[in-house]
Amino acid sequence: MKFIDQAKIIVSSGTGGNGSRHFRREKHVPLGGPDGGDGGRGGDVVIQASARSRSLYNFHHKRRFHAKDGAPGAESRSSGKSAPALVLKVPPGTAVHDDETGELIADLVSDGDRVVVAEGGNGGWGNWHFKTSTRQAPDKANPGLPGVTRTLRLELHLLADVALVGLPNAGKSTLIRAVSASKAEVADYPFTTLVPNLGVVRHRGRIFTVADVPGLIEGAAEGAGLGHRFLRHVERCAVMTYVLDPTAIEPLEQQLTTLRGELGRFDPELAARPSIIIVNKSDVAGDLLPALLDDLRPRVGRSPLCGMSGAARQGLDAWLDAVLDMLPGAEPEIADGPWHPLDEA
Repeated sequence: MKFIDQAKIIVSSGTGGNGSRHFRREKHVPLGGPDGGDGGRGGDVVIQASARSRSLYNFHHKRRFHAKDGAPGAESRSSGKSAPALVLKVPPGTAVHDDETGELIADLVSDGDRVVVAEGGNGGWGNWHFKTSTRQAPDKANPGLPGVTRTLRLELHLLADVALVGLPNAGKSTLIRAVSASKAEVADYPFTTLVPNLGVVRHRGRIFTVADVPGLIEGAAEGAGLGHRFLRHVERCAVMTYVLDPTAIEPLEQQLTTLRGELGRFDPELAARPSIIIVNKSDVAGDLLPALLDDLRPRVGRSPLCGMSGAARQGLDAWLDAVLDMLPGAEPEIADGPWHPLDEA
């Protein structure tokens, strides 16, 4: 299924059912009076986070959604049936905005979070409500109130504990494949990753999620390249892992400065989050790796610095241990391994 992380939809709630104008006409009760029932309520439109939903793909082709109308009232003061809510399922991490005003309506972070985005119209009153001492046979009933139509913008922000941040072709996809069951595409050219990938990592009896997102380029904070679309997916990550490439033209120090700078320009708080620095492709760097790490160490501050290779699966434990030190809340792994909504088959 194609990964879609943005969608614009139009939702309409249901119209309330009309009230009934009915009079009792039973044998031996010639003047039974009004007994028209109330109309049923129109259906609400609800957006709900579901762990079984992975992207906004279902809203890519179908963009208009309409809840059912309420049923009209009936005789014997019988109310019409209210319409059920129309529930639209989205992945956890979806932000719902009013497209016209830009207002954030709800941020649906956890499985089961829900918000009513369009309330159904109330049903109209039946004519029995309008009976008075001076008006014994009212021929009046209210129509149902109309529903509400809104244009919404849905934006998916990945829910992950750790973000892999690096320039194109730094080896992030290879790294996530090495530590999880993710099937991220890998190739020897820039921008192989055009959509985010999630991997579930189990290490030393703990479990956490890692996001591999498209590579940053200079100017990403201003929207260059995949720009804001990438950076949106690291906003919820607690730990940043900067993946550096010793085979790139840019020196390691320059790569790190670029990556930190782009995160800081997008959101200063992101650049200040706990971070780990990885010099990837250590199998290619070979004997030069110790010198590269020594030169870089004064530039990393308090962040752990690891030399490793996702392709050769070397040095992975040092990185994963550092992640666990920064994620005290990582879930314990139980029994044969818990089912996780983001787990890959």
